[in-house]
Amino acid sequence: MRGIFLFAGFLSCCFSLQAQTERPNVIFIMTDDVGYGDLSSYGAPDIRTPFLDQMARDGIRFTDFYANAPVCSPTRAGLMTGRYQQRYDIEAPLPSSLETANGRGLPAEGLSLPNLLKNNGYSTGLVGKWHLGYRDEQSPEAHGFDYFFGFKAGFIDYYQHTSGVGAPDLWENGGQIQEEGYMTDLITQRAIRYIQRHQNEPFFLSIQYNAAHWPYQPPDMPSVAVRNSAHLMPEEENTSTREDYIAILERADQGIGEVLAALEDAGLADNTLVIYSNDNGGEWLARNTPLFNRKYSVYEGGIRVPAIMRWPGVIPAGQVTSQVGITMDITATILAAAQADLPLNYQPEGMNLLPIVSGRSPEVDRTLFWRSNMGVAVRSGDMKLVMEGPRRSFLFNVSEDPAENNDLTNRGQADVRRLRGLLDAWQEDVNAERDQRLAGTRGN
Repeated sequence: MRGIFLFAGFLSCCFSLQAQTERPNVIFIMTDDVGYGDLSSYGAPDIRTPFLDQMARDGIRFTDFYANAPVCSPTRAGLMTGRYQQRYDIEAPLPSSLETANGRGLPAEGLSLPNLLKNNGYSTGLVGKWHLGYRDEQSPEAHGFDYFFGFKAGFIDYYQHTSGVGAPDLWENGGQIQEEGYMTDLITQRAIRYIQRHQNEPFFLSIQYNAAHWPYQPPDMPSVAVRNSAHLMPEEENTSTREDYIAILERADQGIGEVLAALEDAGLADNTLVIYSNDNGGEWLARNTPLFNRKYSVYEGGIRVPAIMRWPGVIPAGQVTSQVGITMDITATILAAAQADLPLNYQPEGMNLLPIVSGRSPEVDRTLFWRSNMGVAVRSGDMKLVMEGPRRSFLFNVSEDPAENNDLTNRGQADVRRLRGLLDAWQEDVNAERDQRLAGTRGN
């Protein structure tokens, strides 16, 4: 059964742009808990994101792009492996410390995205959030990153650089460090420094902003930062505000602009593939319009995210595409752009999107799956099935009805049966590999 899920992604991953003889640098930028409708180019009326908007004008913007999961650790596992994260038993955010994680994390099997790029001559760097394990054998370095600056927990105090349990959580190359500064700015500064140091060799740089994840601590306002340090919920007195959130996200957009300017200054802009996306749907201060629900949910508001790609001379400027994509497609796309030779035991499930975004191939239908503790879902073509338990099924045409207002279950029984069959087969497949991997871990 696994071959069915892998076949399309494998064929597309093997495709490369023959006309591109020089391997590009690659920068992947991810924000955290940002809503689908939180960028100006996605309709936000109250947030200014000029640099991401310019990136969209210079390349292609996706309307139907998805995170691998409605929460962070699973989506990041999908990015690192290029596969469904359920196969690695990562379906929920990892706890906030080495002690509470109890050894859980993404195993380093030598097939992570930075490993594969490093084996093909790329320098590899990660600045920002990791959230895939605390042990040395689960670290960014173990997965192939030559350089790491950032934090390992799910979120961090923007000013004090402590994790959710109050412990220091700022790292550089395997060692804990102390440094003054607003976390978003520190990530931007380290990203620019990485570009400057590696401009004479092919590099892969993953920039993982904590913005706009709680605690909602805006820049240049330490008094508000103290007030918001407990990531207050909406029903509480003196809670965080949409204005706090806006300031956090706009600072990240400013940082992205500085990173893009550094590429220009180094003369690398024309030979750098830059990809932007988000890890899951937005939280309660976010704007997920026009979608329903938010983070944690497998409805569109929990999993559909903004995504933008820019590669001058390869991706024509000014495009908007309804091609369905998912986080692990980013993995396949990066490997194809890098013209990476892949080992025979690597089994990618994402699809290389370069043939489509470059205009060389038409858009194609996809079948994609999601599972969290709040439900399971499958999208096949335009139709999507959401299940909130064995006896609560909801059917939507998400192309016509992205807000999921119109449940078609009462007239779409045939679609429900078809999609339920696909979902059951997928769950059986990923569960079998997960169980086999867990049994091997116990055996060791």
